[in-house]
Amino acid sequence: MLQDKWITDRVPTEKFPHYTRANAGEVLADPVTPLGWTFGWESGIVLGCRDGFVSYGVFDADEYGDPPETFGLFGGYFYNCLTSARMMGVRMPGVTPEAIDDAYFDAHPDVPPYVAEDWHESERHSEKLAETGAYLLSASEHPPIQAHKKLGNEIRASRPDLSQLDNQELLSRARSLQPHLISMFEQHVWASLGASNGPGILGALLAEVGRSDDVVKLLSGIGDVDSADIGRELWKLSRVIRSNDEISNEFNIGVSDDLLDRCPSEFNEAFQAFLYNHGSRGPNEWDIGAHTYETNPKLALSMLNAMRQQDDSADPELAIQRNSQIREDLRAEFTEMFSENEEASGMFAAGMQAGEVWLAARERQKSSIVKPIQEIRLCFRELGSRLTLDGHIDNPDLIFMLLESELDDFIQDPSSFNDRLSEREKDYKELFDLIPPFIVNTTCSPLSDWPRKSGQEITPVSLGEELEGVACSPGVIQGTARIILDPNDSMSLEPGDILVTQNTDPAWTPLFLVAGAVVVNVGAIASHASIVSRELGIPCVASVADASLRIPDGSIITVDGSAGTVVVDQLP
Repeated sequence: MLQDKWITDRVPTEKFPHYTRANAGEVLADPVTPLGWTFGWESGIVLGCRDGFVSYGVFDADEYGDPPETFGLFGGYFYNCLTSARMMGVRMPGVTPEAIDDAYFDAHPDVPPYVAEDWHESERHSEKLAETGAYLLSASEHPPIQAHKKLGNEIRASRPDLSQLDNQELLSRARSLQPHLISMFEQHVWASLGASNGPGILGALLAEVGRSDDVVKLLSGIGDVDSADIGRELWKLSRVIRSNDEISNEFNIGVSDDLLDRCPSEFNEAFQAFLYNHGSRGPNEWDIGAHTYETNPKLALSMLNAMRQQDDSADPELAIQRNSQIREDLRAEFTEMFSENEEASGMFAAGMQAGEVWLAARERQKSSIVKPIQEIRLCFRELGSRLTLDGHIDNPDLIFMLLESELDDFIQDPSSFNDRLSEREKDYKELFDLIPPFIVNTTCSPLSDWPRKSGQEITPVSLGEELEGVACSPGVIQGTARIILDPNDSMSLEPGDILVTQNTDPAWTPLFLVAGAVVVNVGAIASHASIVSRELGIPCVASVADASLRIPDGSIITVDGSAGTVVVDQLP
């Protein structure tokens, strides 16, 4: 029976008391599996985040506890540490905690006011952060990001035949990959924090001249965004399907387990090449317990089935070229506008370069770090499948119900864990019905007090209502709203429909090539949905509160990605 505290949940400390789901739902929408959290996060990514905030200049390592309070987990749901984010506002010259709150929360009523403490101010850290800030604005590239992309590819290329490893060797291989999670996430911190600089500078500068709507246009068509490559490669495969009657007929029969076997070998080989390059991507890819394109190819095949319906005019390369031209025209216009103001001219150039470098770097580093996560995932999936076949556990996914501290005992006697893990799996599935609080403020209420999705009452939108969000990708389009909560259940999405969902990760990218626009409940100008929408040339509005709950499926809505609004034109 599910208790009032999940087995992996943390307890807020006095020093780091506040946590938030803001910008966290994009990373992990669903509850994290126990093994995913303890093995992948607490022994990997959490430590990397600590190292990143230290090398960036925000903290000293000993200012954190053990484990470091970089992230939280409550009810199995992933949280960002609000206190850590606010220290950026305290210690970064020219920034305030209130400015951080405004950027994250848009005056959300649940956000506790910032309260200064003696240890917050630090001249030494402010000096370091000033140096970091100067680097971020001057860098034309960040070499560690490039090095980690190469490392990620090497990790994938060096995968052994896992079926030939014994159980202990599988566990040893998984453990050997944990240090990569630490070093890679340290640089992911740099890329993520750096990604806010370009939009921030351009937003402030263009607001002064009444041109705020052009900020997202200046951040579009950057090119070389690795997450967008998923969509581009799947687009090419979708064109193969669309132009080949034999393959199209097989897809018409249905996306089943034997679909690839029914298709010509040439298509199968091309799809396998896609899996080699991008098989580590998938919904909740930061959790080693989640499926990816490689572990469940139907995730990608179902998206291809939707994309093949799209007309050739939706080619993402055309959109990238179009947005790139708009961007360069605006760059020339603003460069001329600010030419007689040396300070404004310099800030504009710095904002443009920072946007180009760090938004692309953020998506690149994310693409790199999921590769060792995938290799860890495959070790445990091999182990789970093997032990299920041998009759030790009831199903392969039970292995992800383990805690890292239980692994050695489990390897020695897996059968003795079966009942415990089966019961734990039942409790874990109950977490999916919980609605996590937006803010955890010094204490986390018992899970029995959390509202449940199954009993949720939401006020639906009214005809003509205008919903406000964050302008993330330019353009205005009217279309049919399709509420898609699972990228694997996307058959209702037709070309030109407007994708409305809670949040997205790279697994959703192919659907952006079907949709006419994207609306998400949570997100910001530098979040995944926003960056990829800009690259693929479709309007996007993020942070539209409860959009996927309030907008009925089938409504006709108008999305303005430059103004950040969604208007309800017709109800179904």
